[in-house]
Amino acid sequence: MLPMIVRWMLRVGVGSVLLLALPLFPATVTVSSASQMAEKSDLLDINTATAEQLKALPGIGDAYSEKIIKGRPYQRKDELVQKKILPRATYEQIKYKIVAKQK
Repeated sequence: MLPMIVRWMLRVGVGSVLLLALPLFPATVTVSSASQMAEKSDLLDINTATAEQLKALPGIGDAYSEKIIKGRPYQRKDELVQKKILPRATYEQIKYKIVAKQK
């Protein structure tokens, strides 16, 4: 005689069992969430970063870091281009490495 779970699986189909079991295994969601959180914590806040931290970004030197600091506060990071603080090409190099956090 087959165990009860095997009989149930044969009755509803293996595919249905797998769909029902997916919510029981959120490990992939947890791992991807953790990696996204780590990436977000690596972002440099342009509203609070020091000149040295800004200069560490690709394409940002003394002049651009000073312009970024003088233009604070920013509501969005794309304001660096809108306010003509950075050229679009330089912004495109750093846009995934920065954030403009609000207090």
